[in-house]
Amino acid sequence: MTTAAYREITPLTQNDCFTVFSRKKKEFKFPLHYHEEYELNLISNAAGAQRVVGDSIEVIDDLELVLVGSNLPHGWFTHQCQSENINEITIQFHRDLFDEKFLRRNQLSFIRTLLERSSKGISFSQETKEAFKPRLEQLAKKSGFDSVLELISILHDLSNSRNMRTLSNSTFTSEQFSYYSRRIEKAFEYMQTYYDKDITLADISKVVNMPEVSFSRFIKKRTGKTFVESLNEIRLGHASRMLIDTTETISEISYKCGFNNLSYFNRVFKREKGSTPKEFRQNYSSSCVII
Repeated sequence: MTTAAYREITPLTQNDCFTVFSRKKKEFKFPLHYHEEYELNLISNAAGAQRVVGDSIEVIDDLELVLVGSNLPHGWFTHQCQSENINEITIQFHRDLFDEKFLRRNQLSFIRTLLERSSKGISFSQETKEAFKPRLEQLAKKSGFDSVLELISILHDLSNSRNMRTLSNSTFTSEQFSYYSRRIEKAFEYMQTYYDKDITLADISKVVNMPEVSFSRFIKKRTGKTFVESLNEIRLGHASRMLIDTTETISEISYKCGFNNLSYFNRVFKREKGSTPKEFRQNYSSSCVII
C-alpha cells in the first residue's frame, strides 16, 4: 500500500486561455492532486485549514493567495478550520499560454521569473493578498479579451510584489530553476549528484574554480542562502521524497541523504519544515490517495 497524489484532468480546454471558479464551501474534500496547468488560488475565511504544496505543509491564516506551478502536488484540507463560509477563487491557465520566446522579451522578464518560481509554489504576503483580493473577485466576473488582459496584468503585478515566499523544496520537483549563473548552477549540479556524500565548501569551491571565501559570499548573494543551507535544502528535498515514497526508517533516510547525525537531521528538518520527519510522513499520508 502506497500513497500518491491524484492526477487531475482540469475542465480547461485547449480553446480557452484560462478558467475561473468561484466557490463557497464548508470544508475541503479534494485529495492531494496535480495537473499540468498553473493555478492561482485565493482562499478566505479558512483560518486553521492545512495547505500542502510539494513538500511544504502549513496551517493557513484567514486569507490565502498561492500560485502553484505545473505538475506540482498541492491541496487544501479542513484540518482545524471551523468556518462554514469558506470562499475560494481558483484560476487555472495553460502551461503554454505564454510562449517561451514571448517570455524572453524584456517586458515579460518578471512574469517569466514568477512562473519559474511557481514550480516550487509561491505564497504571497498579507499586503499583497489584501490588495489583490478585489481584483481576483472582479476577474471571476469578467470574460472575453478584457479578462485575458486583466490576467496578464495581475500576473505582472504579482511578479513585482514584495515578500513573496517559495514553499516547496527545489529538489522535490523535477522543474529546473535558473539562477542565471553558470557557476551557481554548476555548484548545484554537483550538490544534487553527491548530496549523499560528505561535501565540503572546499570541494564545491574547486568545482567552480573560486577561493572558498569568495564562493561563500557569491552563493549567499545569488541565492540568499549559505553553502550549508543550500546543501541542506537539497538533502531535505530528497529526504522528504523518501519519507513519502518509501517505508524506510527515518534513521536510514537520514544517512542515505547525507546526514551522518540523526539528531542533527531531526533538528534541521523540524526547523525548515515545521514538523519532525515522523510528523511530516503522517501528515502527508493523510492528504494522499491510498493505492
